[in-house]
Amino acid sequence: MFDSVLIANRGEIACRIIRSARALGMRTIAVYSEADKNALHVDMASDAILLGPAPAAQSYLNVDALIRAVEESGAECVHPGYGFLSENAQFAERLAAAGITFVGPSIEAVHKMGDKIASKRIAVAAGVPTVPGGGDAVEDAAEAKRIAREIGYPVMLKASAGGGGKGMRVVAEESQIEDSLRACRNEAKGAFGDDRVFVEKFIVQPRHIEIQVLGDKHGTVLHLGERECSIQRRHQKVIEECPSPFVTPDMRERMGAAAVALAREVDYTSAGTVEFVVDVNRNFFFLEMNTRLQVEHPVTEMVTGVDIVEQMFRVAAGEKLSFGQSDVTWKGSAIEARLYAEDPTRGFLPAIGRLVKYREPTSGVFGTQKSVRIDAGVAEGDEITRFYDPMISKLIATGPTRDEAIKAMRRALDEFEVRGLASNIEFLAAIMAHPRFQAAELDTGFIAQEFGDRFIPMQGTYPDVGRLVAVAAVMSRILAARRTNLQPRLSDGTAIAAASRPRVEDDGWVVVLNNTHHAVQIAVAEDGYEVRTAAHTYLVCTDWSPSKSLFQARIDGEDYTVQCERAGDTITLRHTGFRAVARVMTPRAADMLSRMPEKTNARAQKILVSPMPGLVKTIAVTVGAEVRIGDPLVSVEAMKMENQLTAEADGTVKAVLVTPGQSVEVNQTLIEFA
Repeated sequence: MFDSVLIANRGEIACRIIRSARALGMRTIAVYSEADKNALHVDMASDAILLGPAPAAQSYLNVDALIRAVEESGAECVHPGYGFLSENAQFAERLAAAGITFVGPSIEAVHKMGDKIASKRIAVAAGVPTVPGGGDAVEDAAEAKRIAREIGYPVMLKASAGGGGKGMRVVAEESQIEDSLRACRNEAKGAFGDDRVFVEKFIVQPRHIEIQVLGDKHGTVLHLGERECSIQRRHQKVIEECPSPFVTPDMRERMGAAAVALAREVDYTSAGTVEFVVDVNRNFFFLEMNTRLQVEHPVTEMVTGVDIVEQMFRVAAGEKLSFGQSDVTWKGSAIEARLYAEDPTRGFLPAIGRLVKYREPTSGVFGTQKSVRIDAGVAEGDEITRFYDPMISKLIATGPTRDEAIKAMRRALDEFEVRGLASNIEFLAAIMAHPRFQAAELDTGFIAQEFGDRFIPMQGTYPDVGRLVAVAAVMSRILAARRTNLQPRLSDGTAIAAASRPRVEDDGWVVVLNNTHHAVQIAVAEDGYEVRTAAHTYLVCTDWSPSKSLFQARIDGEDYTVQCERAGDTITLRHTGFRAVARVMTPRAADMLSRMPEKTNARAQKILVSPMPGLVKTIAVTVGAEVRIGDPLVSVEAMKMENQLTAEADGTVKAVLVTPGQSVEVNQTLIEFA
C-alpha cells in the first residue's frame, strides 16, 4: 500500500477520501485555494499545500501547481475524487511522467471513455445498446437541426466532454435549437475547455440507472449493481438510491453484463460507472461511462458493504480484488440526498453566504444516527463561495426496505439544521414526502412535473395542520410559563408578591398559522400538554425549552421533530418540506390582525436583481421591450452554471443597467421596469 496520497480536490469528496486513506495507514496531503484556507478538508489532512487564488482555473484546475504540490509533498499517489481533473487524461499523463500513481483507470481508458462520441462507438463494438443519434459533434445549428429531424424530437444536445449536468439541453422543437446549442457550448467551454456538442434522441419518460463497475490489473472486472438517479433537476442528480425499485434481478444481470463487457473492451481498472437511460418497457441504452468515483457512490457502499474508495487504492497499488462477482450481495436499501446551497424559491439559483448554523442529524433522540451517514465538507461557520459547486453535504439514509430508508431520510432531514444561507433541505424533504416518490413512480422529469421551476415551502400541502397548530400552542405555553416564572422586582430591587404576577390562561387562544386562524384550548396534563382544536385533541409530550431550535416530541404517541425559529412573537416551523409562520394570541388580537391590510413591496416588482454574484453572459431584452411572466431577461454564469433569469411579472423594460461580460454582485439591479 502507498505511504502517502495527495487529494487533488476539495469539499466533501476530499474529506471522504481522507477517511479511507487514513484507514489504510496513509499520510494525507490536501491542496487548497486561497478561498479554502480554513476548509474542513485542510484541517483533516496530515499536511496541506496552497495551490493559488480562489478561481478553480488558477488552483484546482492548475495542473502545473498540482504537479509542484505532488513533488513538494513527496506523495506516492494522487486521488482526483470527482469533477475538476478526475477525468483529465493529460493530468494523468503528467503524473505518470513524474512517476506518480494516478488512483483511477489507465490513461488509455480515460482517453477512450472520456469523450462521449468516442465512447458511444466503443459501446456499439462491445454490443451494448445505444441511444439513436449523433455519432459526431455538430458544426453548427443547421447540422443540429438536420440530425434532429432525422431522429425526431425531442432530442438532447450534449457536450462531448460534459458531465455533472453541464452542457446538456433537452430540445422539444426546432425553434429552440440555436439558443440551446449556444448555451451548451458556453457551459461546456467554461467547465471543460471543450465546446463540442452532439445530438441524440431523448427518451420520453426516461429513468436514469447506472451500474458501478470495479476492475483490477489482473483481469478481474465485476459490477456492484445499479443505482437509480432519476430524480434530477437540469440533468443534475438530486436523489439517488440503491437498489433501483424498477430493476428486476434479470434486468440487473443483463445491465451488469453489458457494463462489464464495455469495461473489458477498454481494459478498465479501478472504479467506474456505466450510465444507462431506461424506458418504460425496461429497455436500456448506453449514455456514457464516468471514469472516476461518482458523487453517489455511498449508496452502493451501504448496500454492498464494499468501500469503493479503499478498493480504488488497492487496485492502484497493484492488488487483486479480494472478492468475485458471486460474492457481491445487496442487503437493504440506501438513499442519498444532495444538500445544496441554492434557493428553491428563486428557481434553485445558487446561494452564497456563511453557514451561521450547521447541525447534522446526529443527536439521535429517536435513533436516527443508527441509519444515517453524512458525507460533508463543511463545518458550522464555513462560507459557501461563488467559486465552486454549491454542494454542502450528502445525506445517506438506509433501511432494511426502501420504505424504511425513506422514513430514516425524512427523520434526518427534519433534524438537519442549516441557517445563514438558502438551501434545498426543505425541497428534499418535500420529495421524500411525495406520494409518487414513495410509490417509486419515477422518471427524470419528476421534479419539473411535480414542482415546476421553483419550490415554495409555504405553498405546499400538509397532511395534518392540526399538529403544527398544537406545536405552536405548546411552544407559546412554555414560553409564557418561563416568563411568568421569572422573579420580577421593583426598581429598588424588592420582589413583587406572587399574587401580583401576571397569569397565563390555558384556554381561549388563537393560533394564526400562515394567516389561517385556529381556535385552541391549552391545558397542562400530567404527562404533557393537551391542545384541543376544532377537529382533535392532541397530547404533546416534550422536553422542549426556548434554547432549543428543534422541537422534539411525542404527539399522540408518535415521534415528531419540527425545526423552529423564533423572531419576536412569531415562530417559523419547518417539517417534511412544509414551512409555517405561527403566532399565538387572544381571540380579540387575532380578530384585529385579520382586519389589517396586507403589505406589498411595490419596488420589488419594478426591478430585476441578481440573486448571486456572477458574470452576465447574455441580455435578451432592450429598452422599451414588452415582457410577460416567464420571458427570459438575463443569463448569469455562477458556480460553473449558466442561470437564466426570467420575468416575474408583465411589464415594459425601462432601463438595462448591465452589459454582457460584466461582473455583478448579489442583489445588484440588472433591469428596471416602467
